[in-house]
Amino acid sequence: MDNVSISFEKGEVHALIGENGAGKSTFIKTLSGAITPTSGTIVFEGKEYSHLEPRQAIDLGIAVVYQELIQFEAMSVADNIFMGVKDEEGFILDDKTRVEKSRELLKIFDCHVDPATLIRDLSIANRQIVELAKAIVKKAKVVVMDEPTAAITMAEQEKLYKVVKQLKESGVTVIYISHRLEELFIICDRVSVLRDGQYVTTCDIKDLTKQDMIKYMVGRELTNAYPPKAPHSDEVIMEVDNVSGNGVHDISFKLHKGEILGFAGLVGAGRTELMHVLYGAAKKEAGTIKINGKEVNFRSTADGMKAGIGLIPEDRKFQGCFIDKPIFWNNSISCIDTLTKAGVVDTKAEMKLAQEYKERLKTKTPTLTQLTSGLSGGNQQKVVIAKALAALPEILIFDEPTRGIDIGARYEIYLLMNELAEQGKAILMVSSDMEELLGMSERIIVLHEGHQSAELQKQEFSQEKVLACASGV
Repeated sequence: MDNVSISFEKGEVHALIGENGAGKSTFIKTLSGAITPTSGTIVFEGKEYSHLEPRQAIDLGIAVVYQELIQFEAMSVADNIFMGVKDEEGFILDDKTRVEKSRELLKIFDCHVDPATLIRDLSIANRQIVELAKAIVKKAKVVVMDEPTAAITMAEQEKLYKVVKQLKESGVTVIYISHRLEELFIICDRVSVLRDGQYVTTCDIKDLTKQDMIKYMVGRELTNAYPPKAPHSDEVIMEVDNVSGNGVHDISFKLHKGEILGFAGLVGAGRTELMHVLYGAAKKEAGTIKINGKEVNFRSTADGMKAGIGLIPEDRKFQGCFIDKPIFWNNSISCIDTLTKAGVVDTKAEMKLAQEYKERLKTKTPTLTQLTSGLSGGNQQKVVIAKALAALPEILIFDEPTRGIDIGARYEIYLLMNELAEQGKAILMVSSDMEELLGMSERIIVLHEGHQSAELQKQEFSQEKVLACASGV
């Protein structure tokens, strides 16, 4: 960040927007005490600080719900929500009280998860709700929400908006970071924009259009949200017939070369579970999968990769890449055999490969030896994509390809997907973003509670129809 000055009023919902790498994460980490600024001051309730320590920020009433959730995965929902919380007499709450109070809190979100459930057994959407419950318990004066709707359904978004409104009415300031610009008009009062680490402007939301926001963020006009795509081939590359396993039942479809086939459904519908079966990450219990007319039976993800399938998973931090390894290492790990001679890795070839994908995907990084954990969310996603592409797959699974990614980087990924399709590669795309599904897919398979409820052609696309089928109507 460079000389950034922004003020936040008590009881307002203030959006903070900008492309990946604009400085949003650095800004909120500074507020939470995770980063110490080299200059400038933080003024909170009239008192000036050169920096904040993490414990100090919590005691002041600053709570941050990070995009990459920070949770105790082997502990229960109740234990996560009430971690460190004491009663009025200064005692840690007993297990029974934690469970009862957690159940009451979760009702606010219309969430019926058992408070005794381990965090690792929850969906990303429910993990997000646990984080919001934690912020409410701590009676925060400022709540920072970093991409809170990135992994939840439209119905769950409505519940979240109600909670944000409740926080606002109780005098809590909400700093709201989102790349879904349309939702800012629903809940925000003001918007501040960062670009390349610098402050651009602050405006009342009522004085802006979505196009205005994009122009401030990227510094240029961006008129087409979804780039045009050439028609796909009639040649079938994958045929799925009555496949069951991993919680999905009797799924059937054909995938053509050069096609982008979308998968819709509510949280828990089985979209990701199906992709894991197709990739070999979960067991197929019945049915057949054919690739280029030949039946395949995967026992592992290695089998899926050998068959020419690449996966960009929805959870990039834990499943998509080796977060604590350098960029070049992640780029080459999926094709390391091709870069190895007599058991020794050709480091020049490895760095050349990484440089090619850095340029192709426009990854923002000072060096290829940078740890992936040090990149913004959007650039981490590009590392995940590069890792999958380096294995030269013929079929690519994009599971939530633009979750938590800004509109400029989204467009770059859409262009890449179209480019891959034009090369004859086939794409299976899972997305919770309705506009993305309708804008990028050529057909949409809709799942409901593990079953296939519809297959929609382009001419049948509508938000209402997809939602109706996803709801089992």
